[in-house]
Amino acid sequence: MFKAIADYYRLFKAGTTLARHDVLIPDDIRRHLPWPGKIIGMVLRLFSAGSKKKSTGERLATALEKMGPAYVKLGQILATRPDIIGIKNAQDLSRLKDRVPPFSIALAEKALKAEFGDEYTDLFPKLEAPIAAASISQVHKIQTEDGLKALKILRPDVEKHIEKELRALRRLARMVEKIAPDSRRLRPVDAVETIARSLTLELDLRFEAGAASEFKEVLKIDGYAGAPKVDWKRTSKRILTTEWIDGQAMTRLENISDEDRKALAYKVNRSFLASALDHGFFHADIHEGNMILHPPEKEGEEYELTFIDFGIMGRIGPAERLFLAEIINGFLTRNYTRLARVHFENGYVPAEHSMDDFAQALRSVGEPIHGQTAEDLPMGRIIMQLFDITEQFGMRMRPELVLIQKTMVQVEGVARSIYPPHDIWESARPIVERWVAREFGPVGAAKLAQNVANEATNRIKRLPQFMDRVENALISIENPPKPIEQRSNSGVWTLALILGTALTGLIGYVWGLHV
Repeated sequence: MFKAIADYYRLFKAGTTLARHDVLIPDDIRRHLPWPGKIIGMVLRLFSAGSKKKSTGERLATALEKMGPAYVKLGQILATRPDIIGIKNAQDLSRLKDRVPPFSIALAEKALKAEFGDEYTDLFPKLEAPIAAASISQVHKIQTEDGLKALKILRPDVEKHIEKELRALRRLARMVEKIAPDSRRLRPVDAVETIARSLTLELDLRFEAGAASEFKEVLKIDGYAGAPKVDWKRTSKRILTTEWIDGQAMTRLENISDEDRKALAYKVNRSFLASALDHGFFHADIHEGNMILHPPEKEGEEYELTFIDFGIMGRIGPAERLFLAEIINGFLTRNYTRLARVHFENGYVPAEHSMDDFAQALRSVGEPIHGQTAEDLPMGRIIMQLFDITEQFGMRMRPELVLIQKTMVQVEGVARSIYPPHDIWESARPIVERWVAREFGPVGAAKLAQNVANEATNRIKRLPQFMDRVENALISIENPPKPIEQRSNSGVWTLALILGTALTGLIGYVWGLHV
């Protein structure tokens, strides 16, 4: 009861914070609404104070900072979509990426002492002011006996704040599904849970250290980008230390030529696709604040790119990777029939709908994309059309794909903020074509045959255990315990049930060997 009251209070507080900063229904949106929306907007604006002279993006950034880390994450996602919320609003929100007010040196030293004891001064000789502060943590640059390091420290009590915010968001998602049944196809509850799992991992920096180490190995294969080396002896649950990466943040791209911007946009997109498709492991919080640029040492060389901040990473299995590749390849080849069939085969579209009609709907989205530059594409209108299609065909959001869908939106937004004419489809082509050739060519066929053979071998190994269980079940039926009193013929039904179950299991077992 008390938790429910606290959740409603937090949601009410979030709403009033947005209203106070005039971002629930801002003036530049209110004028386009029907009269009920205009009246509500006017009433809400009466409660706003001291922020009318600022832009909508600045007001929203300030409001999100006051609302807490979970809401800051939402602002970071919005900041990667200048084509939807406007360039000015995206620029105003971009300060959420690495310029949140820091906490004190005293609190940082207290955290180090709590994790490493009194000898923390030997590992971390001198702690200077933080160089960047985000919603979850802040980063210090330190000099050690092993060279320059980047020291990341979680904010004090951030775990408690996140837990409360997520609990309120869970309650809100359940309310939305209950009040608006049509929203269930988007699975708001599952979406919140996916974000919650990611944030939970982000609050244990040992997981981030492991992710950074693994991602460094993944990126090294193709060389589109890199990652820093982890300093394990200076890393714990609330502390992460890595090698220091010299360079400039992607948030500052002054004096970079269009040619270099184009190459950087390709690297961002292809590094994401290569890691997601080839390895099923990808950076799921891609924004300019999480990328460092290294100017070329020699004339004619390209800028190098290094990813940082591995708190939110994503994984997708072989089936999801196949679906993702099929979708991108379908749009690249304009094979809308195959594109529609993939959606039906994977259960994304209910079977009662027409596959031909769905292919036609996808064509209406895909055809306008071809033959146009990225600058001419009305991405906001295209996204709204996609939402219309998902509603018309009863598509449901799959929770296992929520994170990668969000990241794809981020990647496309970041690439186009670096180089506005960036064509995400052409950028993806070599990665997707390579993946398709490998998975469906001779190498893929050999790998599939090997997997099938391994699975069949494992099933055969388990067959004696299965038969032992069947035999034991039959013995227990043949030698039942002596009845205390006269029984009905329920034993016949029990025998039939056990035999039927055993037969069904055996049929399924044999069928699995042949599939």
